[in-house]
Amino acid sequence: MLKRILVVIPARGGSKGIPKKNIRLMAGMPLIAYSILTAKKSRYSVDIVVSTDDDEIGRVSSRYGAEVMSRPAHLAADEVTLDPVVYHVVLEKEKMSGEKYDVVITMQPTSPLLSVTTFDSALDFFFSNDFDSVLSGVNDPHLAWGKKNSMIVPLYEKRLNRQYLPVHLRETGAFFISRRDCVKEDSRFGTRVSVYPIPENESVDIDTPHDWWIAEKELLKKNIIIRVEGYKEIGTGHIQRGLLLGYNLIDHNVHYVLSRKSDIGIAKIKESHFPYSVIEDDQELYSLLEDLECDILINDMLNTTEEYIKQCKKRNIRVINFEDLGEGGQYADAVINDLYEKQNSYKNYFWGSEYYCIKDEFLLSEPSEFRDEVEEILVSFGGTDPSNLTSKVLECVPQISSRVHFTFILGMGYSENDHLNLKGNYIPSNVDIVSNVSYMTDYMKKADIAVCSQGRTMLELASMAVPTVLLAQNEREQNHEFGYLKNGFLNLGLGEEVEKETIVETLKWLINSKQIRAQIRNQMLKLDLKKGLKRTLRIIFEGGRDNEQ
Repeated sequence: MLKRILVVIPARGGSKGIPKKNIRLMAGMPLIAYSILTAKKSRYSVDIVVSTDDDEIGRVSSRYGAEVMSRPAHLAADEVTLDPVVYHVVLEKEKMSGEKYDVVITMQPTSPLLSVTTFDSALDFFFSNDFDSVLSGVNDPHLAWGKKNSMIVPLYEKRLNRQYLPVHLRETGAFFISRRDCVKEDSRFGTRVSVYPIPENESVDIDTPHDWWIAEKELLKKNIIIRVEGYKEIGTGHIQRGLLLGYNLIDHNVHYVLSRKSDIGIAKIKESHFPYSVIEDDQELYSLLEDLECDILINDMLNTTEEYIKQCKKRNIRVINFEDLGEGGQYADAVINDLYEKQNSYKNYFWGSEYYCIKDEFLLSEPSEFRDEVEEILVSFGGTDPSNLTSKVLECVPQISSRVHFTFILGMGYSENDHLNLKGNYIPSNVDIVSNVSYMTDYMKKADIAVCSQGRTMLELASMAVPTVLLAQNEREQNHEFGYLKNGFLNLGLGEEVEKETIVETLKWLINSKQIRAQIRNQMLKLDLKKGLKRTLRIIFEGGRDNEQ
């Protein structure tokens, strides 16, 4: 048998803490509209009545589909509780229809974050149990103190971390479900009462401007999917940038997607504790876009196809691509190619190092100090070093200098066999080999010269003002226009084709050329690499160009 359900939304005018609170726009919609629409979208059939003493609240409520009932003056005073207000609405509605309701639900207009899913689940809970009333509550355990005999005393038995504290349900204003027989002029409880826990992000009650700010932040959250790849052949730069974006999108819901071949990437994302999915093909990605109600898709996996981007756009989402020279780029909302100079005139493309997203540790670190004599050379070929340039440079060390110390850094993608083979080589006494470094700045700050490939490490070295010799891993890297003399780099070309003698002579010359090293360092100090993340985030959300230079 269908239950007759009445939803009562009490909304008095004259709010003092936040003027015109109930009809003020929150994230583009009147506050009271959220409660009305949640009730309207329920899979349960409900009648919705807004009880108010304010004509403007009444007009707005009617516009969003609620019936409006004028509240008598004696029920609109500050000291009046909700019980007689709800009781008045129930009596009037039953008088009009001649029929009695089975259930009465009080919903506060000041709880805009309550989802339809939670609302319906609470009703399921109510109907499947023998309760007189069910209130919304949120688990909010804290170490609390109170007053006893004029003394401040702890309200807990043992100090524990928050996640280990006992359940402490704090009542919210999202809903108060009551059997009709329990709704009286002075109460809506009955004797059998339960609290239905709602998610923390749905629990905000708007009482203060700070509450308003929090709720609006939650309502403006986007569901963002970041599709990244990371395996030996392409390195870990895409993973690093994807994680950097994720850490700076804390205001939003971020979910990562990787293909199964991204073994290194999967391990890194798993370690980060972000939610992620592993897919077999694009079709699975399309399904995820719908299942996760994606608002923004970020692709960081090299070139895309026209078909792929068009399929994504069919889902009515915003699509942002990184490092994309494929045919799909022109159909995306924006393409950010921070390692390339301008290659086309499409307005949705953003080119060059001004959009490079640098990690926090480089934003916080000071550049390396300049020394007249070279004491330390840093060698790092990224997360995977697919061309094994590490071994090539290592073999050059004995011919370069015995008084200069070398530090070789191996990335997480450097295979165990490669590592063993490298260790099996003759390791000069002036060489240290380290793996999976947490803070690159600690090593870069000590370096007088660096040797790396033509990927993202070179930008990090530039931000630290370390004179750098480049050996490209592949032909695609050679197109990374940032890595040339104008930005302070000595580019030797494709690493596998560069002779060891050239590496030796270049480093010996740089070691002995104090003035050249100083000029390179000064050139790097002029570069602007610290505003790229801000520019990139603006493009992701707004699409406009940052006028700040």
